[in-house]
Amino acid sequence: MKLILKKAHVHIYRLSVGVIYLLCYPFLYFLAKDTNRYPAIAKFRRFLAGTSSGMAGIFYRFEYEQPVDWSQAYIICPNHTSNLDIPAMCRLVKGESSFMGKEELTGEAVTNFFFRTIDVPVNRDSKMSSYRAYKKAIEKLHNGVSMIIFPEGGIADNYPPELQLFKNGPFRLAIESGIPVLPVMILNSWQLMWDNGLKYGSRPGICHIFVHKPIATKGMTVDDADALRDKVYDMIKQKLAAYDHR
Repeated sequence: MKLILKKAHVHIYRLSVGVIYLLCYPFLYFLAKDTNRYPAIAKFRRFLAGTSSGMAGIFYRFEYEQPVDWSQAYIICPNHTSNLDIPAMCRLVKGESSFMGKEELTGEAVTNFFFRTIDVPVNRDSKMSSYRAYKKAIEKLHNGVSMIIFPEGGIADNYPPELQLFKNGPFRLAIESGIPVLPVMILNSWQLMWDNGLKYGSRPGICHIFVHKPIATKGMTVDDADALRDKVYDMIKQKLAAYDHR
């Protein structure tokens, strides 16, 4: 019975996302007609993320190592264990933001709109696509737009999830653009919503997120990218281990 309820809750969540998105779509469509209005799309997405999650009884609680100055851009690097990680990051960022994600997301009903406007899709099998995405991300960062990049590259198939090795792309991007890295530990989103291909479900609850202090990259070279990657990985892994052993 409990499993049936958890599977039913997934559909309640998806329905809430669909309803809020359809209600917002006329405004989003209007905003998409002019690139000068794109910052407002990010604000609408933040509203959509919070409202649709709240309708399903899912809320986000943020803890900060130190206050974040949202007047500047960051490369935000969260761990990734659940589809809830995306609305969690939308709720986190107070300023303008874009996701960099796999091109396959352009085929999803809701994410398609945002990847056609404010986000940066990348085909990892194409060097040209990766190069164009990289250049577009640098342009956004220099225009004050934070980039949200999951350094694991996706959600692992194992359940319960384990922290996967990080790719160094986000950290090279941070160093080459001179933008600080903001490590984020999403502590329990997989316990509220999970899908490993065999098991799936969700339940109401509070998603806890810990935001580490930013790491400055000015003065670093691309030779420091691996060390920066490993530093962020260790920070998130240690925080996760502390949460698991409370």
